[in-house]
Amino acid sequence: MTMNDVPIIAIDGPSASGKGTVAQRVAERLGFHYLDSGALYRLVALTAMRSGVDLTDEATLADIARHLDVVFSGVKIQLKGEDVADAIRAEACSNGASRIAAYPEVRKALLQRQRAFRQLPGLVADGRDMGSVVFPDAILKIFLTASAETRAQRRYKQLMGKGIDANIATLLQDIQERDARDSNRSVAPLQQGADASLLDTTLLNIAQAVDEVLGLYAEICAKGV
Repeated sequence: MTMNDVPIIAIDGPSASGKGTVAQRVAERLGFHYLDSGALYRLVALTAMRSGVDLTDEATLADIARHLDVVFSGVKIQLKGEDVADAIRAEACSNGASRIAAYPEVRKALLQRQRAFRQLPGLVADGRDMGSVVFPDAILKIFLTASAETRAQRRYKQLMGKGIDANIATLLQDIQERDARDSNRSVAPLQQGADASLLDTTLLNIAQAVDEVLGLYAEICAKGV
């Protein structure tokens, strides 16, 4: 078996749609590896902001992307030995990641790093362009979404649960702006591909969404694809 034969489940979708949690749990249930591609862009944004690099400086940002000293270990994300799993979830970092993700050179710098996560027995990858660009041969492609209002509520509960003060109206505006930015960028825009299954989780909880993905994967396996 070659690396191209390693099964990939690609889960793409907008910000705060729950795709990360769903992807992680699907990976656990199947015993697959997990790639949170958004974390890589967040790490670039965090490094840039800490270093005082302008988020419009594409060349420097791409250089940061090429030389990220990062290790993923379970829920830990270590940047130069420091666990930054919580730091990269801050709203400022999220917004920065969305901005720099529009730069072709940054995306190019991270492409091979993302593809290197493809290992036996399989991989569940979540992001914005996992099925369309990074793993176009994925055995299953999911476009996971929810209404902007639902996503704002989920983000609000998540932040408050961590003791981080938040405002629903501001979160909703941020999500709507990020949606527009991600969908309208010239390189790898966020969109549902013709070969991707739509999964709207507005009325679903995490467990139900996970079961939906696993059900679709089981159907494909039963067909011997």
